[in-house]
Amino acid sequence: MGHVTPLDACAVVAVHPDKVALTQENIPDLSETARLAALFKLLGDPRRARILYALLEAGELCVCDLAASVEVPETAVSQSLRLLRTAGVVDNRRDGRMVYYRLADAHVRMLLDLSREHTRHEERP
Repeated sequence: MGHVTPLDACAVVAVHPDKVALTQENIPDLSETARLAALFKLLGDPRRARILYALLEAGELCVCDLAASVEVPETAVSQSLRLLRTAGVVDNRRDGRMVYYRLADAHVRMLLDLSREHTRHEERP
């Protein structure tokens, strides 16, 4: 870790017990934050993120269309989809020999939309 500057620390140590207690009651516990961190780590891979945004745009795609859309080999797309499906981020449906993938729910769509909006906001001067 780096050096702590005066801007990173309290100038005067004065813990406010009421605020601390209220905060502790309302923040996620360690097991929930571990699941959240694992989700963000899963979404933190640029290849998987592009796959998710492709599904966000198209609604539903098969592996070959996804691979062509994100310009990644089908085997890599399949591996990514397996991880994303296991984490509950994407769902699939079978139609004969074809398997189609889509985002699991509105929460995933909202997370992707908000994340992209946040990064676009950071890019503005």
